[in-house]
Amino acid sequence: MVSDTTPSSLRRPLVLLLCAVVLGAAGVAVGMWLQSERATNPGGVQLSSADIGFARDMSVHHEQAVLIAQTLPRDVDPQIRVIADQIVVTQTSEIAAMRGWLNLFDEPFTTPHPMQWMHESDHAMGDQGGPPMPGAASTSEITRLAGLRGADAETLFLQLMIRHHQGGVDMAEAATHAVSSEPIRRIARGMIRDQSNEIAVMTAILGTRNARPLPHP
Repeated sequence: MVSDTTPSSLRRPLVLLLCAVVLGAAGVAVGMWLQSERATNPGGVQLSSADIGFARDMSVHHEQAVLIAQTLPRDVDPQIRVIADQIVVTQTSEIAAMRGWLNLFDEPFTTPHPMQWMHESDHAMGDQGGPPMPGAASTSEITRLAGLRGADAETLFLQLMIRHHQGGVDMAEAATHAVSSEPIRRIARGMIRDQSNEIAVMTAILGTRNARPLPHP
């Protein structure tokens, strides 16, 4: 519970952190449900190609969000530090949950054709392994973040993470239409809700610094 004595500048990020923990627990619950259903009905519960693709690709997408959050220097504005730590907690938990689903069905964690589930009708993927993940940061952008300090680091972190979350929302929205498992669909909807809330918070903070989000297709 968030105390009434908590500064208002930190209260909303702390509330979002609590929501993040709940969403991670929901991912674990989905894994337990899949395991139970499979135990009681062997062969009757399967993950579709979209279920598998979403779990694989969103795990990889989350890994980069965790990397960006961990690259941000520790000595930054406390409000931004809370947001970064919240992202690490949430998305690490969700990675574990999604890879737990894959492990339960003996599916590998990676594929040579990422994002194929999201672009099944796109025949232009060729041998390049599919389109890049939406909102992903480049290696040079993350390297630049690692070299910055203070307000410059905070601003770039917010810009990279807003764009990254926008891409995550795009992926989760596609999953709500593509996956066959209703519990997994509910998890995707939770990601949309929580990452959209974080985007709103980060965009508001960025606005106070007279900076704008990076372009997102």
